[in-house]
Amino acid sequence: MNNTSPNSQPRPLELWGGLECTVNRVQDDYFSQLDRNGHAVRNCDIGRFAALGIRAIRYPILWERTAPDGIDKADWTWPDERLPALRDAGVTPIAGLVHHGSGPRDTSLLDPAFPERLAEYAGAVAARYPWLTYYTPVNEPCTTARFAGLYGVWYPHARDDASFIQALLIQCRAVVLSMRAIRAVNPDAKLVQTDDLGKTYSTLEMANVAEFYNERRWLAWDLLCGMVQHEHPLWNYLIRSGATEADLLWFRDNTCPPDIIGVNYYVTSERWLDHRPERYPQHHRGVADGIACADIEASRALATPTAGIGPLLTEIWERYRLPLAITEAHIDANREDQLRWLLEIWQAAHTARANGVDLRAVTVWSLLGSFDWNSLVTRNAGYYEPGPFDVRSPTPRPTALAAMMRELSSGQPLSHPVLRGQGWWRRPGRFLCTPVATPAALTSIVADGHRLLGAAAGSSAAPILITGATGTLGRAFARVCQKRNLAYKLLSRHDMDIANPASVERALRHYQPWALINTSGYVRVDDAENEVERCMRENTAGPAILAEACARHGVHLTTFSSDLVFDGRKERPYVESDALTPLNVYGRSKAESEAAVLARHPGALVVRTSAFFGPWDKHNFVTLALNALERGETFVAADDMTVSPTYVPDLVHTCLDLAIDRECGVWHLNNGGSVTWFALAQLAAGKAGIDASTLVAQSSGTLGMAAARPVYSVLHSERGILLPTLENALDRYIELRTVIDPEYEELVRTAETRVPVASGHRQQEQTPAEAVHGF
Repeated sequence: MNNTSPNSQPRPLELWGGLECTVNRVQDDYFSQLDRNGHAVRNCDIGRFAALGIRAIRYPILWERTAPDGIDKADWTWPDERLPALRDAGVTPIAGLVHHGSGPRDTSLLDPAFPERLAEYAGAVAARYPWLTYYTPVNEPCTTARFAGLYGVWYPHARDDASFIQALLIQCRAVVLSMRAIRAVNPDAKLVQTDDLGKTYSTLEMANVAEFYNERRWLAWDLLCGMVQHEHPLWNYLIRSGATEADLLWFRDNTCPPDIIGVNYYVTSERWLDHRPERYPQHHRGVADGIACADIEASRALATPTAGIGPLLTEIWERYRLPLAITEAHIDANREDQLRWLLEIWQAAHTARANGVDLRAVTVWSLLGSFDWNSLVTRNAGYYEPGPFDVRSPTPRPTALAAMMRELSSGQPLSHPVLRGQGWWRRPGRFLCTPVATPAALTSIVADGHRLLGAAAGSSAAPILITGATGTLGRAFARVCQKRNLAYKLLSRHDMDIANPASVERALRHYQPWALINTSGYVRVDDAENEVERCMRENTAGPAILAEACARHGVHLTTFSSDLVFDGRKERPYVESDALTPLNVYGRSKAESEAAVLARHPGALVVRTSAFFGPWDKHNFVTLALNALERGETFVAADDMTVSPTYVPDLVHTCLDLAIDRECGVWHLNNGGSVTWFALAQLAAGKAGIDASTLVAQSSGTLGMAAARPVYSVLHSERGILLPTLENALDRYIELRTVIDPEYEELVRTAETRVPVASGHRQQEQTPAEAVHGF
């Protein structure tokens, strides 16, 4: 935590961790992140955190949880157990007392007694743990005041400037009094004061509003530093909003400057204001200072993106000349962009230090991920953003972020190939409107920032090889890799015959991939009964050869299996550890493939899935059903076979995340829910608003299928539920089913023309009849 060593040489940039712990109130409901991420009942997480190599952690000793009914009734059991464990693990706690919260039920951010009551609690914390040195009594007071006092999002749901200022002054006063109480016990206690550091840019017509916002962002730190006096740019605004001169000058006379200023920075922190709201999506339109305008993330609007956090670090350093730490670095994105975001922040921090900024650390936020921040935690909808650990597994599963943190903390070179790409916030497809020319005042700053980012943006990344260029799944992987800026090569059988060892070896040596995703194979379940040798060659021998070659070259392998490895005699969903009992040749080929792949490459990922549907092909069951019903045609579907359908975009995104995490073993991936084929068609038609009166239920025995199939092949996972529900997936499918994607159509045409007609093997295209069961 000290930035100088005994010989006065600067210490290396430290890596800290953060734990999303918000207990925010909406009306009379409390939303507790600690309950939802499981850390409230899982003290073994401390060992996981320490293994990342972090030096410190922003850790909750929250007032609402510890003493909701007063200090005399406080329950210290939880912090008594965890704080010493952190100390013993060599991780310094930065104690957080209120985190986007409003305290116990009988107080609020507008309660004049809030500061003294929080200070009483802070003093009790210090008395119980006198060895604690670092504190954040109130997290992000300016930001929290905006959400609770100006926007009406959190309790007490006020929507006016007077309430915003009152909430801000009360929180800042609480910080001062809390640190006074803490230092009465431990005179060496240090204040780490966090808030969001952003910036607003605008059209000329909105310049006054942008200037006001850019002054307002400093208010909490300015108050604590005693900088809010008569000459302060916002003095008149504060007085007009109900603050008294005595309220403001109290901070001048009771200064409590942070020992470390904590900078929280997100992709949403930099904003663009535009006086032409009609150019932007409806939910970005509003009114500011009486002017109709749009308020949108700068990254979604500016033709040339900003330079990111780097210039802002210089700006805050020059304003306060106090030690800094980046106290939240996190983005809700696909895994590769989470890695790229952390790299960009880390590089900016090093550059700032080289330019003389006293920057101590970068904090990787949301070690256990976070819930429902896409709604500002105003509802319990189950939206989850993983972090270094993914808590959707029975025990928190380390992601690629955890591996990157270990490399950063130990000074090792960063190894993941996906870091060589640009994050979405710098890619051409990021816009939600017609791009706006970057303001002239930003041009030089942007140019400097982009020069610094150049090392992370190289185009020489090792690719992902994707087999199955003519298949639905292979094309879907190529499409998503393209969207996610992941280097890839989509291979036909002509490029690489997976069942030919020499062909596989040539391809691996030529392309030098870091990962291979095998989507090729024999998919004609009924024909397999009479084409056993061909089915086993493509589905068993081929993946085994790939596994052996990938293991030899250090390449991660993802390959696919099926729900047809089970016989359907169980009365509960199948999990990964259930015994394999296939009923047909196709199922046997997949079962034997699983064993062969994992025997040759224990680091391979084998994904069992079933019943594909999606917006990018014409032959999946749901699309066929809806198209037929829409035309008023009869559509027959089995009503005695129960499956767990899988939305292809969800499957592909999740598989890519798991591959980037270098996950291994068998995983069941499907959208949560189980239906018969008939019920699936009926449900989809209902959501699409299509008349289903021509939908006919029929038993599977009358459909003329040569291969025996299980009547119940529902998949569930004992390793982690990673895909959304079937209902959610169908809703998104309905939204996309009529959208024409020129990029994807071109991808399909290219893949088809690259496959020679006389390749020696019949192409395994999935026909409508086979749509009942693919993988």
